[in-house]
Amino acid sequence: MSSHFHHVPVLLAESADHLHLKPGAVVLDGTVGGGGHAETILDRTSPDGLLVGLDLDSEALAASAARLARFGERVHLVQASFRHLDTAVRELGLGQLDGVLLDLGVSSYQLDAPGRGFRFAEAQHVETPLDMRMDPSQGPSAADLLSRASADELQGWFQRYGELPGSKRLAQAITRCRAESPLRTTADLLRVIEEAGIGRGRRHNPATLVFQALRIAVNDELAALQEGLEMAISVLKPGGRLVVISYHSLEDRIVKQSFRSAARGCICPPRQPVCTCGRGPSLELDNRRPVGPTAEEEGQNPRSRSARLRAAKRISEAA
Repeated sequence: MSSHFHHVPVLLAESADHLHLKPGAVVLDGTVGGGGHAETILDRTSPDGLLVGLDLDSEALAASAARLARFGERVHLVQASFRHLDTAVRELGLGQLDGVLLDLGVSSYQLDAPGRGFRFAEAQHVETPLDMRMDPSQGPSAADLLSRASADELQGWFQRYGELPGSKRLAQAITRCRAESPLRTTADLLRVIEEAGIGRGRRHNPATLVFQALRIAVNDELAALQEGLEMAISVLKPGGRLVVISYHSLEDRIVKQSFRSAARGCICPPRQPVCTCGRGPSLELDNRRPVGPTAEEEGQNPRSRSARLRAAKRISEAA
C-alpha cells in the first residue's frame, strides 16, 4: 500500500526557506505524510541533521520510511498526533529543536483512496465507507458519529466546522433517515444532503462543507491544532522556527491567533494599566500576511490553491 501513497508537497521551497535550515539542525515534521517536505529538510540539513516525522496514518509512515530510507539513522518516524509532539521528542531523548513544520489537512492519497471515505467520488461513492479517520485503527468513524450524535451536536459541527447554510435542516434530516436505515456510505450521506435541499442553487457542491465538518469532528482537528501549536512552541530553542501550512479559514484563523498571542505575550485585559500576568512574548512573526502558492504551483497542483503558510521564530520569553 505504501507504494501507492502519493502526495505532492505544497509550498515546498517556501516552507524550507522559512525553516532556515542548516547542516546539523534537528527538525520535527508533525505531519510527515509521504515524506516530501521531510526529504527536502534532510537534504538541506545534511550531513548530520536529524528529522522526527510524526503521522497518525500507518500507511503514510510506511511510505515515508521507504522514501527516506537513504538517510538511515538521521530519520525517526513515530505514529502519533502532533498534539503530543512534546512526548515524542522527550521519548527520543532529544533536547530543544531547531524547527517544527505542520502541513495540515489531508494528503492526496487519503483523498483519492475510496476506502478512507474522505471525499465523495461519484463513480465510487456507493461502496465508499464513511470513515474519515486519520488513524483507521483508533476512535469512532464518521458513520459512528452520524449514528449516535444528537441533532444539536450535528448542527453544531456543520455550523462550526463547515460554516454550512442549512445546518439545522441537515442535522434533522440525518436523525430522521438514520431511524429507518443507518448511514454507512458516502452515497447514503449524499442522498440525505440532496433530499434535505442543502445548497441548491449554489455554485459549489455543499457536500464539500459537510465532509469537511465531519472529518474535523472525527479527528478532533481544531483542538489538536491548538494543542499542537502550544507544544511546538514549547519544544523550540530560541531562534528555532515554526512553520504551519493550513488549507481552510478555520485552521488559518487558529494559527494566526495563536501566533499573534505568542508574539504579544501578555494576556492581561487590554485596559489594565500594569501587566500582572508576567508573560513575555515567545514568538516573533516572520510574516503578517500568509504566503500562498504561486500561479505556477497552482497550475501544477490545483489542491495547493487554498494553502496558506505562516511562520515565526522562537524567542526567549525573557527577551
